[in-house]
Amino acid sequence: MLVKVFGSAVHGVEAITITIEVDIVKGQTVGFFIVGLPDNAVKESAERVLAAIHNNGYERPRYRVVVNMAPADIKKAGSAYDLPIAIGLLGSMEQLPVEDLKDYIIMGELSLDGGIQPIKGALPIAIQARAEKYKGLIVPKANAREAGMVNNIEVYGVEHISEVIGFFNKTQTLKPTEVNTREEFFNAQQNFDIDFCDVKGQENVKRALEIAAAGGHNAILIGPPGAGKTMLAKRLPGILPPLSLHEALETTKIHSVAGKLPANTSLIARRPFRSPHHTISDVALVGGGGIPQPGEISLAHNGVLFLDELPEFKRTVLEVMRQPMEERRVSISRAKVSIDFPASFMLIASMNPCPCGYFNHPEKECTCSPVVVQRYLNKISGPLLDRIDLHVEVTPVSFNELSSKHTSEKSENVRDRVMKAREIQEKRYENHPGIYCNAQMSSNLLKEICVINTVGQNLLKTAMDRLNLSARAYDRILKVSRTIADLEGSEDIKPEHLAEAIQYRSLDREGWAG
Repeated sequence: MLVKVFGSAVHGVEAITITIEVDIVKGQTVGFFIVGLPDNAVKESAERVLAAIHNNGYERPRYRVVVNMAPADIKKAGSAYDLPIAIGLLGSMEQLPVEDLKDYIIMGELSLDGGIQPIKGALPIAIQARAEKYKGLIVPKANAREAGMVNNIEVYGVEHISEVIGFFNKTQTLKPTEVNTREEFFNAQQNFDIDFCDVKGQENVKRALEIAAAGGHNAILIGPPGAGKTMLAKRLPGILPPLSLHEALETTKIHSVAGKLPANTSLIARRPFRSPHHTISDVALVGGGGIPQPGEISLAHNGVLFLDELPEFKRTVLEVMRQPMEERRVSISRAKVSIDFPASFMLIASMNPCPCGYFNHPEKECTCSPVVVQRYLNKISGPLLDRIDLHVEVTPVSFNELSSKHTSEKSENVRDRVMKAREIQEKRYENHPGIYCNAQMSSNLLKEICVINTVGQNLLKTAMDRLNLSARAYDRILKVSRTIADLEGSEDIKPEHLAEAIQYRSLDREGWAG
């Protein structure tokens, strides 16, 4: 008897419905054959399926079993097809009624005792199942809340194959998972464990990060060890505007596909903060592999990618980031497949000013020669530095500031100012699709939007000449000054806005390390 069961394959951050056909052919050599471009994990499901049904009191098939997974030209990967294959096998052996199977997408990995293990990509699978008007979705219980936030489809979380068999036999009822997505989402948005008010001193760095958050600018923090670079960077997501529901859904899909969602999580409500170690490989950073998976830059989509000790990263790793930073997405091409992953993130990097860490330190003496310092800074290429708008020098905090009882400004107050500036930018770019903040401005838009008066032009010219600023600093200064003006609610870029923006170009000064 031929039986059809429906599953799903995740392709990038989208899902494609897979028809799993199970046929038992009598009178031929006993065997279990899976066709339709399965990988090794799918081929191995034969043993898991046979053991699971045997250990739950059902007979093993005594004839040739053929499982076809259509469309046959799409690679099927992973162990999530165990459950639909097992249900199809029981149906073809007439140990299970098959009339309701057409209404459900079924996915899950089987243990040998019939237990059902979590899968990757439950959210895009649920979205696709609803789009194709399936009645319901059966997934492992650990993935039920994640899939359950998709409305207008019944999502059943199961822990054992016996529950699924009982459900189709009508001897057991399953309760659909209900998630109040909006309520949970808005409640979780304001819960931050760390706050800017925890940081003593460093007001200039906080100000720079506020500007970065308001305009979506990339920033690099340069300072000696222990000055608080990492501590400040970790608090940046707390001052960024809250995720919209659309952004949260997009972010959750990426984490779901990568298998990085925490257990029993329905929706990522806060902006991601990813901090990979400097030993990371090219593929782990941008994504890839035989079956392409999202990398760290995609996991940081709609959030922050923090690269601590930037010069310690391999040169090739940093260079592969350049194009995704510009295009805000990464295209991964392989011989048989090409996949796009979103990668719209804010880059925050930190570094010591020299190998010993104490160049320009107010108290400790640097032991590095100017040549060694320059060589260390040269590890970061010009094209990458060109994409970083703010260069912020972080100095050590004095004892008086550390011991002060004075309370710093809370992240909540800073976030309110950032959100007002972002609202101004949204209105400004409403007729320019794909541009949401000042950092994304093109050169043509820059000429139109960042108009400065004669006093401002003279100030900028003087700064370029006196500080030996490079030509690439010009556009960046204008973009940052536009954001500073937005924070103040000013329609025009004033000389004081330009003056503040100019000081954030430390690494562009010729001979900074000489």
